[in-house]
Amino acid sequence: MIKEIAVKDLNTEEFIREKVGEIQAAVGEGMAINALSGGVDSSTVTMLGHRALGDQLKTVFIENGLMRQGEPEQVAGFFSDLGVRVDVVDAREAFFSALKGITDPEEKREAIRQTFYSTVFGRIVKESGAKHLLQGTILTDVDETVAGIKRQHNVFAQLGIDPEEAFGYQIIEPLIQLRKDGVRVIGKALGLPSGLFERIPFPGPALSARVIGEATPERIETVRKATVIVERLLKNTGAFQYMGILHEDRVTGMRDGKRDFGQQIEVRCWESVDARTAPPTRLPFETLEQLANDIVREVPGIVSVTYNIATKPPSTIEAV
Repeated sequence: MIKEIAVKDLNTEEFIREKVGEIQAAVGEGMAINALSGGVDSSTVTMLGHRALGDQLKTVFIENGLMRQGEPEQVAGFFSDLGVRVDVVDAREAFFSALKGITDPEEKREAIRQTFYSTVFGRIVKESGAKHLLQGTILTDVDETVAGIKRQHNVFAQLGIDPEEAFGYQIIEPLIQLRKDGVRVIGKALGLPSGLFERIPFPGPALSARVIGEATPERIETVRKATVIVERLLKNTGAFQYMGILHEDRVTGMRDGKRDFGQQIEVRCWESVDARTAPPTRLPFETLEQLANDIVREVPGIVSVTYNIATKPPSTIEAV
């Protein structure tokens, strides 16, 4: 049983000091590695790891083809300014090959897990000589996986998986007692700029979690374009998280007076603190109209835009 540290009970200096010591004790004189996605969890664990290990920690950004527009360059730039070198690894071919033909949500997550930890990261770890992987698993990831709500790709021990046996390295999870609000507090204390620790959450499976059905390069590009618009129009709402979801079914639309079969984007926008519960944001209708107009105009093939008004639970924040 993981003992939760609620944000009201979080002593940032003590937590950082304790976790730095634990990381140093686990790694010793060896090398560790971590994958940075640019989300608040991975960004915070990157800074924590570099405080503990310095040059003993190698940080990589896996370009899996599933990230938001401009993400690799933006994230590497952020951390370069903080004095942390980030190596960008192009693994798009491996991920899309693994996802080919898969439509089931859990099978997609498992394909991403295996590709990330075995194929791509396994090779990087072997080349680097690292024996430990530092990652930003948080308590909500574990809760949702154990409850069977959503099998998070970064949860292992709770599923009976031994990472060292399965992948050849040990995993260190210094943030696992925290939820998202606590991680933000630690990230700020570690010196992350607000542009990083205040970023909206982004799922581990990236944009594949926002494509219902097969996550092909073309469908990922469609939801990527929609994501640019959603984030542009909703960034000042103060909402916890917002996103576009690409649906699978064809939708009947009209263009130039003729029937036009196309696709549908569902917009989601949530109020929450720790992602356990979330009501939808009561967006002004003018904002919804702007979202619909811009998405239909700027994203090829989209003829319908909807807004999700179900709460979590029974809905979940991400669709897949």
